[in-house]
Amino acid sequence: MHRSVSNEAGNKNNNERLEFLGDAILGAVCASLLYQSFKDKAEGELAKIKAIVVSEDTLSVIALKLGIDQMLLLGKGEELSGGRRKKTILADAMEALIGAVYLDSGFKSAYDFVSECIQPEISKVTGANYHKDYKSILQEYCQREYRCYPEYRMVKRSGPEHERTFWMEVLIGKNVCGSGTGRNKKSAEQEAAKAAWDQLN
Repeated sequence: MHRSVSNEAGNKNNNERLEFLGDAILGAVCASLLYQSFKDKAEGELAKIKAIVVSEDTLSVIALKLGIDQMLLLGKGEELSGGRRKKTILADAMEALIGAVYLDSGFKSAYDFVSECIQPEISKVTGANYHKDYKSILQEYCQREYRCYPEYRMVKRSGPEHERTFWMEVLIGKNVCGSGTGRNKKSAEQEAAKAAWDQLN
């Protein structure tokens, strides 16, 4: 397929429509693969895996592997600000490409294309050694569902300098949705994000 996915204003509306279509196909294919591959997992577990596999972080990595960054048509400002490496642009372009494959060649081709791209990511996410970045997962979820960012705040800390324990909580809007502890703020925030994600899903 010799089509470039453009971010120029003239093609913006078309790309957004393709992104909408590609996002729906991506979600359907991912859900189908998970349903078929993990017959022992409950709906909640499958939803968590799917959220990671179709996330901006994952899609942008796939886009780079496919060389989509080299096919983007960007405005001068976007080009100068490093648009070819921006996760949002890459992920959107990936969704638009999926939509274009569907329109060009039908659902079977789109299914095969998406399956080939995301099957390795599903294997990675479900592997025993995979470390989930719950802060990123929660942030993407909040942006998509609530149009806001989760906010972290320290409740308290205790212990000597070399053996500190931090208590953190995460807020979505004005609501505390999770809390966690850790040896540093980062690990405590991850625990809080995981608690919030589990509660939301």
